[in-house]
Amino acid sequence: MPSDLVLVTGASGFVGKWTVIALLRAGYSVRGSVRSEEKAEAVRRAVVSQLGEDVLYRLSFVKLNLLLDYGWAKAMLRVDAVMHIAAPVLRVEPRDRAKYMDAAVGGTERVLRFAGMAGVRRVIMTSSVAAAAYGHGQRSGVHTYTEADYTNLSGMRVPSAFHIAKTNAERTAWALARVLPLDLTTILPSAILGPVLDDDYSATVGMLAAMLIGTGPAMPSSGFSVVDVRDVAAAHVAALQKPAAVGQRYMVASDYVRMPEVASLLRSAFPDHPVLAPFLPDWLVRLLARLGGPLRTVYEDLGHEKHYAHDKIEHLLGRPLLPAREAILASASTLLALRQAGERG
Repeated sequence: MPSDLVLVTGASGFVGKWTVIALLRAGYSVRGSVRSEEKAEAVRRAVVSQLGEDVLYRLSFVKLNLLLDYGWAKAMLRVDAVMHIAAPVLRVEPRDRAKYMDAAVGGTERVLRFAGMAGVRRVIMTSSVAAAAYGHGQRSGVHTYTEADYTNLSGMRVPSAFHIAKTNAERTAWALARVLPLDLTTILPSAILGPVLDDDYSATVGMLAAMLIGTGPAMPSSGFSVVDVRDVAAAHVAALQKPAAVGQRYMVASDYVRMPEVASLLRSAFPDHPVLAPFLPDWLVRLLARLGGPLRTVYEDLGHEKHYAHDKIEHLLGRPLLPAREAILASASTLLALRQAGERG
């Protein structure tokens, strides 16, 4: 069993927790970066729920901030690899876009710079398909993107802060990797679903939660490619374990589904639970997106069915990705269980 120490930034997030669990299951020791002791305790609870208490001696924490240099040099001591997963949370377009970019892009630069200063060569970074599949002209219909594609921000009609941040953060990482130098791998997940461990989950899971409790706003009827959070975590660990992954990008995206299909699946799987899912026509989504707000992130997806090649990541994993249906139902069932536990509590 490996004994390497891996620094995981953003350890308390949805992907972060599952990656910590995957690393501990594989025998690694983990130093997780968090913003508070409350966040650290949430990670401990998640780990215990999946692996029991016996692995906690291999888990430690450090309080760090993507906007500040303080603490990063010490956090890199005795570290064998860094998994940079941390990113600022974005539910709506930020009022202060400069601060958001500083955390997303400047934070990436900060993490990699301190890794290089400490002599930590191996870095695995969580990017997004948002850094690959946008700004390629007025495409419509179905198109499959590969790891060779990079988002062209100047070609986007309505670029969102999310697309700008993810694209510039990954480009920054590759530029730094050449200079420092670092052995970098980037992981590009699509819309992340899968089992939730607590109330800290992805924006895509949040859309399912809104359907299940009927409190969310109307949403686009367009679709997205789904990936299970457990596959995203597994991709990070597989990249760490296989030297051939150095210098590579890996898209992690399974099946494409439209939002009405998601609603239909939920109604079928949970017939005793009301699923409320009002949908907006595309013309209204386009109008609202131009005015700003959360719909800006889906503007370029309207009328354009984005699929992603997954042969490369499946070769790395040695198995197929989990199907979208499994990820959707895992999200829904764990969300409902979490809600019921909260009501009992």
